[in-house]
Amino acid sequence: MSEERPVHGGRVVDDEVGRVLVSESAIQARIAELGAEIAADYAGERPLLVAVLRGAYIFLADLSRAIDLPVEIDFMAVSSYGNATTSSGVVRILKDLDEDLAGRHVIVVEDIIDSGLTLSYLRRNLANRGAASVEVCALLVREGRQKVDESLRYIGFEIPPDFVVGYGLDVSGRYRNLPYIAEFDGGGGH
Repeated sequence: MSEERPVHGGRVVDDEVGRVLVSESAIQARIAELGAEIAADYAGERPLLVAVLRGAYIFLADLSRAIDLPVEIDFMAVSSYGNATTSSGVVRILKDLDEDLAGRHVIVVEDIIDSGLTLSYLRRNLANRGAASVEVCALLVREGRQKVDESLRYIGFEIPPDFVVGYGLDVSGRYRNLPYIAEFDGGGGH
């Protein structure tokens, strides 16, 4: 953890970005560990990694390279926020999977778990499509915010309930390209 102002590309990021909560090196080290865990757990299998767009795409790219197995990748886009900053609990699928899930071992790759309502819906939805198993790999879990008791098999980091940006997480499309996770001091929501 750093108390210094976040820097990206040699320049200080604007005043809306607060202190760095998870450094780039910590993220990469944890991804290597998660990749090794997944490779060991799915030895001899070809799991399907399903990234939840848009925030999880950077995490998915790094995670998929850290898994020493032949993985396949697909994408879903869902919305449970609308224009709000907290989940409504009503989930809409905006982009569905291209792959058939029948008999597949699916790992949902999420950027951040907040209430767990969207994740709960996704797990049920994917299991109902005939997946052999549905597990979750989340980069971040907000402490104390889960409304649904979800067993999360792979977790990168637990963070305070602060609003964060970076490493795929944004506010109004900005800050996804930061290589670390930082507090967002300008308000708003994912």
